[in-house]
Amino acid sequence: MTMAQVAFVNRQTAGAKGLRLSLLGDFSFLATGVERPMAAGSRRLIVLLALMGQRMRRQAVAGTLWPDADDARACASLRSALLRLGHSGGQLLRVNGTTLSLDPGVRVDLREAQAEARRLLADEAPLSPADRRGDTTGLLSLELLPGWYDDWVLIEVEAWRQLRLHAIEALSVRLTAAGCHAAAILAALAAVSADPLRESARCVLIRGYLAEGNRSDALREFGRYRRLLRGSLGVEPSPRLRALAGAAVTQQPSHGRSPATAAWQDSSHSCGRALS
Repeated sequence: MTMAQVAFVNRQTAGAKGLRLSLLGDFSFLATGVERPMAAGSRRLIVLLALMGQRMRRQAVAGTLWPDADDARACASLRSALLRLGHSGGQLLRVNGTTLSLDPGVRVDLREAQAEARRLLADEAPLSPADRRGDTTGLLSLELLPGWYDDWVLIEVEAWRQLRLHAIEALSVRLTAAGCHAAAILAALAAVSADPLRESARCVLIRGYLAEGNRSDALREFGRYRRLLRGSLGVEPSPRLRALAGAAVTQQPSHGRSPATAAWQDSSHSCGRALS
């Protein structure tokens, strides 16, 4: 975990109850800044309730967590998971005779990260100092529960992957427009690293190179992506991306505009918005 990510984690420990769940990067449960161990069954219970974000009936929880067991055994496993939580259960959960939910006083890093992603996807939201420093890119680069393969987890993993990639791309576009070229390119590279075949991420990265006047980097990136597509899928880049690469070759300085500005302005029409 980077220093920026550690700083973000530390900021989130100040919830009303001093309790924090980490689902990004890996699972952890912190109480007043101290990590507390948790049995596997109890951990899965807490993760399910954190991901669902709403009150669930006990039978639905038991059936989701132990789908191969009959109702009686699944409910028994749920009772065992609750008992093993001990004192932590009283802090983390709201329990009644028929339903379970995560206590609203518990901070969940995924929820914080989702809010950051949605902020970046809102057109009117300004860039923050954390966006410019790269902290936001570091946060959005974290995967949700790597190594967890339950179906109910994988659905949320894909939803988070899509949200964070769109947000990182949007962040890179905004940073480029603000002239923060290094931060913009690092954000675009994070999106490319998360999904090397994703064309919109490559488009954002190439636009970033063009905006700072690095046509050679833009062309090399296009070449790498073209070879990857041919080798992996046997297809060529889209006309949109080929036109963007062509702008790097053909664009000449125009009166009153620097080469970087000209490339940025004239290639924007060819590429379109990277997130459209």
